[in-house]
Amino acid sequence: MEFELLTLLKYLFLGLLQGFTEPIPISSSGHLVLAQYFMGIETKSLTFELLVNAASLFAVLLIYKEDISRLAKNGIAYTISRKPEAKADFWFILFLVIATIPAGVIGVLYDDKISEVMKGNGIQIIGITLLVTGVALFLIRNLRGRKQDGDITLKDSIIVGLAQAVALIPGISRSGATIVASMGLGMKPETALRFSFLLYIPVSLGGTILSISDLLNDPNLSQLFIPYLGAFIVSFIASYFSLKWFMGIMARGNLIYFSIYCFIVGTAVLIFA
Repeated sequence: MEFELLTLLKYLFLGLLQGFTEPIPISSSGHLVLAQYFMGIETKSLTFELLVNAASLFAVLLIYKEDISRLAKNGIAYTISRKPEAKADFWFILFLVIATIPAGVIGVLYDDKISEVMKGNGIQIIGITLLVTGVALFLIRNLRGRKQDGDITLKDSIIVGLAQAVALIPGISRSGATIVASMGLGMKPETALRFSFLLYIPVSLGGTILSISDLLNDPNLSQLFIPYLGAFIVSFIASYFSLKWFMGIMARGNLIYFSIYCFIVGTAVLIFA
């Protein structure tokens, strides 16, 4: 019973960690690796990562449900009847699709190679990439662009998509990379945030769908069903409130705090790992 309780607590903790760090620009994947390294916490398969990422996806879908509904409605309306008032949303959807491509292609081609490199030098790489994330956040900390949804261009979508692809490296925050790129291109903070997390949806959804067979064939599924379920619920709740909190941070322009955090953790990792 004690072993089962400890196992449950381990997965609840990792679910909380992943859920809280997924929306904010400090790299959830990097923090999971650090937790496993410094605390000796390990998961037995990729099923856990699949579930907690799916939980974060559902939280993002819930928060942006009105934007998603509007985009879908206007996208269909413009496709069918070319309504002028729906044009901006149609192009916004198209640019989201284009921005999804780099991460999808690079993920398919180089995911195994990235994993191989991480096995040998993973902790040191995360220390360095956290410092890189900290520098990037510091550089755009005071930017307050003017571009809104309708002002995004093809060039913007490609650059933000490439930034998301770079975040395949653990320690490079996905939200951080896309928000840094978006704000560097002159987007308003709220536009950068919305584009970043709506861009997260197709990437995360695609990964979830492609991994369903791994989940169903996981030999540990029956044994760890309760811990997995608990981690999923905790990750969903943590992701929801973390994203809501981060939206307030973005509105106030306080990204400097995440930059400082990345500097501290990245330096500590390089010193103590």
